Amino acid sequence: MSVIHPLPLVVSMGDPAGIGPEIIAKAFRERPALQRQVVVAGDVTTMHQALRATAAEPGSAAGALMLTEVGGLSGLEAVPPGCLAVVQACSLARPVLMGQVSAEAGRAAADCIRWAAQAVLSGQARALVTAPIHKEALAAAGVDHPGHTELLQALAAAHAGVPVSALPVRMMLSCPGLSTVLVSIHVSLQEALRAVTQAWVLQTIRITDAHFRRTGLAAPRIAVAGLNPHAGEGGLFGREEIETIAPAVEQARQEGLLASGPHAPDTVFMRARQGAFDVVVAMYHDQGLIPVKLLGLEHGVNTTLGLPFVRTSPDHGTAFDIAGTGKASAASLLAAIDAALASTGG
Repeated sequence: MSVIHPLPLVVSMGDPAGIGPEIIAKAFRERPALQRQVVVAGDVTTMHQALRATAAEPGSAAGALMLTEVGGLSGLEAVPPGCLAVVQACSLARPVLMGQVSAEAGRAAADCIRWAAQAVLSGQARALVTAPIHKEALAAAGVDHPGHTELLQALAAAHAGVPVSALPVRMMLSCPGLSTVLVSIHVSLQEALRAVTQAWVLQTIRITDAHFRRTGLAAPRIAVAGLNPHAGEGGLFGREEIETIAPAVEQARQEGLLASGPHAPDTVFMRARQGAFDVVVAMYHDQGLIPVKLLGLEHGVNTTLGLPFVRTSPDHGTAFDIAGTGKASAASLLAAIDAALASTGG
């Protein structure tokens, strides 16, 4: 008989107009054992809609599922079998239109994230898994952060009573065979290029190393990608590798980290997948995420490094084009849940 962890995992609903509620419902149907370990921070009415949209077809291997509203994160042992436990973590006057960007949906998604983040920051939950949000909806709601990573960083810094700059975080995307950490995240390409400084690259390497050591890898092999084609080709295609990236790698090596590079960005991800490295540090968003999403979007996991708690997320968006149809796969969400559970003791 398996032992249930004393603290639950909390899953934030995501944008109620997207597929987040549906993939949560599907995950609970496909993995009944989660029903006593996971609480959803969401909207009860929206989650009822998701249950109807994902109702198991006759003869399906997926089990029947009901919803029970809970007042908090304690007492999960009293949740009846076959039930999805939901905390009303936001306020929606009426159901939102599926597949539509709206301030109401963005506000609800942000409120659920705030509630869930407070739960892990206060020690009431073991980890946070976030269902997809829509950045335009967040902006329409007046949320002054472009995505999960930045919002969670701000919430964690406020909880600790420190400025955001004192809590540096990075985004890591992983799929079977490849993990990549980004030097910059949701900024324009021009701004991302300005972020390639020796200090910022070195900080990324340090955060990456600390994460892998904390999760059980004693000496992670960190490949650092170059910025320019062929990693600058000895300065022919740019000098960032010589003047910025290589010095950061050398400083990391002097600190005892197994960092190498800068490597040619058009081959380093292939080499990592073949086993030469444990993780690749990429210089900007698309450089690092395109390889991961090409290889394994359906099983990809987004992990925020540097937070004082474990946070993972599926590696896909709100999929407005199929929201409400029940067609969305829960595979990436289940991978994110598995990663969060593994990182906090199984």
